[in-house]
Amino acid sequence: MKEHYAHIIEAIGEDLQRPGLLDTPKRAAKAMQYLTRGYQQTVEEVVNDALFPSDCSEMVLVKDIELYSMCEHHLLPFIGKAHVAYIPDGKVLGLSKVARIVDMFARRLQIQEQLTVQIAETVRQVTGAAGVGVIVEAKHMCMMMRGVEKQNSVMKTSAMLGSFRSEQATRNEFLSLIR
Repeated sequence: MKEHYAHIIEAIGEDLQRPGLLDTPKRAAKAMQYLTRGYQQTVEEVVNDALFPSDCSEMVLVKDIELYSMCEHHLLPFIGKAHVAYIPDGKVLGLSKVARIVDMFARRLQIQEQLTVQIAETVRQVTGAAGVGVIVEAKHMCMMMRGVEKQNSVMKTSAMLGSFRSEQATRNEFLSLIR
């Protein structure tokens, strides 16, 4: 990967021998590996058996989970937050594991629509929840730094599964809790 970054830097007209760029290909490759580390993770590793029996059948919500991802179309970041809720059905997930699931999928080349659905489907699969709701809000550098250059636009996506889709009261509770 380092060599590819060197070629890109030269292709834009820069001098790789310039002092500020001497180690840039190596640093850029290391940064890209870090930013896309979600490819090296599995749901099983992330959850790590942190699933616990519970009689709770009320909504569990983790909101304002920061996320950093990369647009698969331009390789530019999008930055925002996820709100993840579920209705347990006999099991609850360790609190930090919800954030780790968000990170695992965010740290891949993505589109926000897909990211939102992946988080929701994974939480449902892992917990067997009666319902899952996920909303992701993000600012996209590909829209802010290039193209239309709109600085204040925020994209919001949602995925509603099970009772979050079929029961308006559950959906409304979720939406009111994240406001």
